[in-house]
Amino acid sequence: MDTDLYELDRVIAAAASAESTPAERIAWLDGVADALDAAADELIPLAAGETRLPETPRLRGELARTTFQLRFFAEVLADGAYLDATVDHADPGWPMGPRPDIRRALLPIGPVVVFAASNFPFAFSVAGGDTASALAAGCPVVVKAHPGHPRLSERTGAIVRAALTEAGAPEGIFAVIHGVEAGVEALRHPAVAAASFTGSVPGGRALFDIATARPRPIPFYGELGSVNPVVVLPDAVRARGPEIVAGYLDSFTLGAGQFCTKPGLLLVPAGHGLTEPLRIGIETKPAQPLLNSRITEGFLAGATRLRAHRSVTPISAPDEDPLRPKLFGVSATDFLAGGELLRSECFGPVSLVVEYESTGELLEVLDALEPGLTASLFAQDTEIDAARALLPALTGLAGRLLWNQWPTGVTVTWAQQHGGPYPATTAPTTTSVGAAAISRFLRPVAWQGFPDALLPPAVRSDNPWALPRRVDGKRE
Repeated sequence: MDTDLYELDRVIAAAASAESTPAERIAWLDGVADALDAAADELIPLAAGETRLPETPRLRGELARTTFQLRFFAEVLADGAYLDATVDHADPGWPMGPRPDIRRALLPIGPVVVFAASNFPFAFSVAGGDTASALAAGCPVVVKAHPGHPRLSERTGAIVRAALTEAGAPEGIFAVIHGVEAGVEALRHPAVAAASFTGSVPGGRALFDIATARPRPIPFYGELGSVNPVVVLPDAVRARGPEIVAGYLDSFTLGAGQFCTKPGLLLVPAGHGLTEPLRIGIETKPAQPLLNSRITEGFLAGATRLRAHRSVTPISAPDEDPLRPKLFGVSATDFLAGGELLRSECFGPVSLVVEYESTGELLEVLDALEPGLTASLFAQDTEIDAARALLPALTGLAGRLLWNQWPTGVTVTWAQQHGGPYPATTAPTTTSVGAAAISRFLRPVAWQGFPDALLPPAVRSDNPWALPRRVDGKRE
């Protein structure tokens, strides 16, 4: 049932008053992870029933990822470097003139609204990465549940709330709301300080516009669409064409093509000789149910438009089952002339093979693409110079570059970057996966000339949290 506006106001008011310390939050995150692991046999059948995703290995693996990233952010808190604590003592001899005592650290930005995703009912949903990183930052979280899995969202939310209470978290630190109107009103609420979103370009852009049109605009961290091009150079085709074909087919059909990092374009040199292996290989890939009717309709409409395009050649044969994966081919010349239809993301198990005649034409194609989350390059050691020439274009396109690897599968690590220029995200300087995701929900504050008794622990002289800090320009 949708959350009414009176209840929404109560939820956000409670969230606005919640405070905590890093040590407390470590216990919360570990407690939530333990509770979700213990409830796996209840939650996974719920998820399977509402999303059509297989229990094993997909949903069990995704729940394991979810609890891993909760514990991972507990490690980020224990490390302490995320606060970027910096101390400059007063220095009368500073070259710019006498320097006052200035101390800087990052603080929680305030209550955060998290818009859950449909395609990852655990890892990017109620207890997913945005929730984990916002809680780790010290921000109260209000999750707007995705309508694609409402019962799972409600049950997951109840488990998270109980675990937080058991770990000593204050009331209001976490809540789940339902309904489009409730989500929009939460985004507009004056007490909300930031929001995150994973989903489609139209949906994310509409929410981004609301967030920035507020009387007091707030940061909106939206992860939207991505085509994720894969470039294959000639020597790589000659050396391991069949291996590349197999990896490509596995990658773009994984999870019925419902991954934000699905390779939507394979750019190969003319005369590659891979069309027949691609055709044979794609015919071995079975149909898989998609998450819901809206996504199914979008996939079928996109595949139909590609098949009807006068410059596009079907590689996969027409099939009685419309949900079978679809593969199409086009020359780079026709791709460049084909407009937005050929360059846009089509969510689901469909991809486009683009043949280029020269490095110059390949660079033209890359220059015409919208930015995305990933860009992959398959090349041999004999092609290092050619690969180097492509790197500026690839770096301009994406937040994560891959060398001889496929983009599906986004691990949770300290170095991970899951973001990119618009329309991949609305905030290209950030990531929604990995340790740096916490920085989205922090803001810097400097204290000049304050006595120690009034400073936050992160920048006090005795460093009570034992943080790594920069003091007078040197790391400690």
